Amino acid sequence: MFKDLDGFIAPGSEEERIVRQIDLRRVPAHVAVIMDGNGRWAQSRKLPRIEGHRAGIKSVQEIVETSARLGVQALTLYAFSKENWKRPKREIAAVFRLLEQYLKKEYRVMIENDLKLRVLGQRDGLPESVLKELDRVERLTRDNSRMVVALALNYGGRTEILDAVKAILADGRVTAADLREDVFSGYLYTAGLPDPDLVIRTSGELRVSNFLLWQIAYAEIWTTPTFWPDFRRRDFFQAVLEFQKRERRFGDVRPSR
Repeated sequence: MFKDLDGFIAPGSEEERIVRQIDLRRVPAHVAVIMDGNGRWAQSRKLPRIEGHRAGIKSVQEIVETSARLGVQALTLYAFSKENWKRPKREIAAVFRLLEQYLKKEYRVMIENDLKLRVLGQRDGLPESVLKELDRVERLTRDNSRMVVALALNYGGRTEILDAVKAILADGRVTAADLREDVFSGYLYTAGLPDPDLVIRTSGELRVSNFLLWQIAYAEIWTTPTFWPDFRRRDFFQAVLEFQKRERRFGDVRPSR
């Protein structure tokens, strides 16, 4: 299903035009997505906010498949932030029901296509039934290697950094002299994953919203006014193409090779 792009895009389509410009040898290793605009998408159609979250599942499915076909190594989706607990309880409960349903349905797709689920964030506070399903799918896919699908749940960038500091202090093996960036990164939720090369934010907002604050220090950021439920593979292809047009210097005067 995810072997390559053949048969995935229609010949002569706008998608094909964009893909032909993409250098498949320079696809970003790690793409992180701030999936924003579900509620506004629903409100613009005079629908309940939960319908926006429901519609957003289709975008998740399509972008996971598109990423895998392109050869992305890791895709991180900002699914539920620490701040999202401020939302109405009925909306929160509905979001977690949708997540549980998604996992029960999509885990077979992940297994069949060698995708690995990873959860980033604090598990304390998540509904027990959701935790059970997350644990099950993580266990079933732990040996898969084609692409990591990381869900940032009950996640906050500042909380992650504080948790890393607490873990280092509790560990007791790292001295001040030993503490380097790579060592610190090993205590983050994302330990073992490459830092994101590309951050995509939908809905037109221009902020990072407490997302992967340590990891996105040198990431390229691409925004679109498109609400997440309307975000499709054409948009993803466009983001990758724009990423490849940029010169990544990492503080140097010469672009990175």
